[in-house]
Amino acid sequence: MDPIAQHTQLIKRYSRELGFDYCGIAKAEQLDEDARRLEQWLSKGMHGGMRYMENYFDLRIDPAKLVPGARSVITLLMNYFPQQTQQTDGPRISKYAYGQDYHEVIRARLNALLQYIREQIGAVNGRGFVDSAPVLERTWARKSGLGWIGKNGNLLVKGAGSFYFIATLITDLALQYDDPYGKDFCGSCTKCIDACPTQAILPGKVVDGSKCISYYTIELKEALIPEEAKGRFQNWVFGCDVCQDVCPWNRFSTPNQQPDFTPLPEVLNLSTREWEHFSEEQFRKIFKHSPIKRTKLSGIQRNLKFIRG
Repeated sequence: MDPIAQHTQLIKRYSRELGFDYCGIAKAEQLDEDARRLEQWLSKGMHGGMRYMENYFDLRIDPAKLVPGARSVITLLMNYFPQQTQQTDGPRISKYAYGQDYHEVIRARLNALLQYIREQIGAVNGRGFVDSAPVLERTWARKSGLGWIGKNGNLLVKGAGSFYFIATLITDLALQYDDPYGKDFCGSCTKCIDACPTQAILPGKVVDGSKCISYYTIELKEALIPEEAKGRFQNWVFGCDVCQDVCPWNRFSTPNQQPDFTPLPEVLNLSTREWEHFSEEQFRKIFKHSPIKRTKLSGIQRNLKFIRG
């Protein structure tokens, strides 16, 4: 068998053994079209207070700036749709944050995949990324043939939905490339646009990040949330899943098989009163390995106060 084909099969097979649901590979190249879109988006201030998105612009659009001699971009998807959903009418938490922090879970598996590649193939230069570096993950997922980008900005996998974490491994290894995903199966559907509580989803597959509930509840670091969002949070205190929950393609979502993503009992069952009476010590202990720790207890309590008026 051709070594390139053999290496490609080896990587895709082992990615499944590591628990990834999908693996696609694209040729590493500069993303000129995405550069133009990103520049326009930033110029309109749609990143709000996320100033870090203005940094490392050249790294975002050129994988060779992240891995010298980059030849392949491997994109991996891992399902996080939960077995159970929240049982309380208390504060709502985005499903991606039900279990252990995906950064920790996926980073370890990316490292294991890169180590395996080096053991099986030889000296390979590569770096893994999971939502923590200037990489346009959804673009690479589409170019790797895994799905299309929906009107809500999420990657959609036909017959599987959008509840997937996206990880990227850039290497200087030559591999077989998958065909880019050429179709868009959103059609004339506008359910995500119509349902967005803050009108953050605009026509033309543009999401105004500065108006998104996930931005307000997680990324916004100011002590006060803008009054214009008052009464629109629908009890979301960490993230928001509205645009995914209404998406017809997510009727195909199936529960993940990852023990690391088993929902914390506190996430599923705590009432507003219990959240409000957390001590710092309790919060740090329970959410030590949870994405929720990112906002700190003070952030959660700020969000609760805003929701309750």
